[in-house]
Amino acid sequence: MELRIENLRMVGKLAVVVAVMFAFGYALVPLYKAICEFTGINVLSQGERNVLGLSRVAPENTQVDFSRTITVEFDANARGPWSFRPMQNYVKVHPGQMVTVMYEFQNTQERRMSAQAIPSYAPRQAAAHFNKLECFCFNEYTLNPGEKKQWPVVFVIDPKLSRDVGTITLSYTFFEVGSKTPAAPSGLLGTRLVSVKDQGA
Repeated sequence: MELRIENLRMVGKLAVVVAVMFAFGYALVPLYKAICEFTGINVLSQGERNVLGLSRVAPENTQVDFSRTITVEFDANARGPWSFRPMQNYVKVHPGQMVTVMYEFQNTQERRMSAQAIPSYAPRQAAAHFNKLECFCFNEYTLNPGEKKQWPVVFVIDPKLSRDVGTITLSYTFFEVGSKTPAAPSGLLGTRLVSVKDQGA
């Protein structure tokens, strides 16, 4: 009989411990929220805040400079019998804004070929502030006869770019690998494509 009473007491104590632990876990979220509000310290990462339901509004990208607009023009030069062009001639962007632009290349020859692109910028000072996150110019590509491909350029213009710069021209020269590598266009002397209808972004 005494053993049974002891067992019941032990079960009761364990039940109390479980209830206290459950209550503590339940109170953890408002406790964290109170700590954040009281101390002004963000003790949680943005991902943790989303999981815990503490974030109601998507965070703004404070790196974008909405007070400025820069026109980025796209130029394409093909050194060989193939087609190479941007899908739009220009975009208007804010410094710090991530932008994606597509380029199209087609091997119009009756033989397989490998090619690669080299970029250049005008004005030249823009090169140090033109950050490409993804670009077809990073790689060499092989295309079969008549094959057509589209490749992206993903870029961000550094907000530290001089305010004197309102227009940047990004020029690519596409050349066949194995042939003599052409120098980057000096002063962007290549002819700008006019077959693509100008579009803004």
